[in-house]
Amino acid sequence: MKKWYSFYALVEDSDELIQAVDNKFNFDSIKLQQIGAEMVFPAYFGFVPWRHHVEIVTKCKSVEEALFYLQKTIEEEWSRNALIDCIKADLYHKAGRANTNFDEKLPGMQGKIAKEIVKDTYDFSFISLPRGYDETALEDALEENITRFLLELGTGFAFIGRQKEIVVSGKTRKIDMLFYHIRLKCYVVVELKAVSFEPEFAGKLNFYVNAVNNPIRTPDENPTIGLLICKDKAQTEVQWAFQGIQTPMGVASYDNIKLEEIKKQLPTEKEIQRRIELAEEEFNLNRKK
Repeated sequence: MKKWYSFYALVEDSDELIQAVDNKFNFDSIKLQQIGAEMVFPAYFGFVPWRHHVEIVTKCKSVEEALFYLQKTIEEEWSRNALIDCIKADLYHKAGRANTNFDEKLPGMQGKIAKEIVKDTYDFSFISLPRGYDETALEDALEENITRFLLELGTGFAFIGRQKEIVVSGKTRKIDMLFYHIRLKCYVVVELKAVSFEPEFAGKLNFYVNAVNNPIRTPDENPTIGLLICKDKAQTEVQWAFQGIQTPMGVASYDNIKLEEIKKQLPTEKEIQRRIELAEEEFNLNRKK
């Protein structure tokens, strides 16, 4: 308990802590009174189990990092083990760090939320692909594992479809993947690249975002955002590619794809069956002796 108070005492006063939580979680200030305490704490703290608090304050380096894990614990309904795993994976420094222009192109709170939901690096270790795979193979694998992909994207994403057709000036165009984000109340255009980022990718994504904004988006929905997920990216290239583009978009990368060469080293189903048959034959011969 003493360590808990000492950790949040890093903030100079109670009002500063309350304001920090208000800014992050966007709710009216309600102070959680602690009898005999020198500080008062936001009521939001009461939604997180005590053992979660212990893990957070003993492993986090700053109050801002702690608030991040408090928020995720509540939003994602994390168990204590899930929280520990995310802290070990350093989710705080990986989540919401993608190259985006959301601050400039989206209004206030929407821009802040959009920035938080986009990761810098997505973990695709749940799919296997052959060496030299292309975008089609990548899309196939993600669609086959769409439930796991949605979990990796985060809370609030709903899958609309793959290769979504849109007609512009009589020409049919196809979006790699189209999602809808419930919290942001907007469409999310996801373009996948099996190669490193190239500046022209930003122009194509910009086109698709505008195409969704016009015939698909309704007046009561927020502006569509674009997300390009590629094999690798250079920050300076992304920043320069964004200059002059008015649509909100972000660029992230992915890693940990399992290559199918590993599978080739494993026996096939027929080989396993044959080995079983040989073992049975050997066993029967030994019994007759």
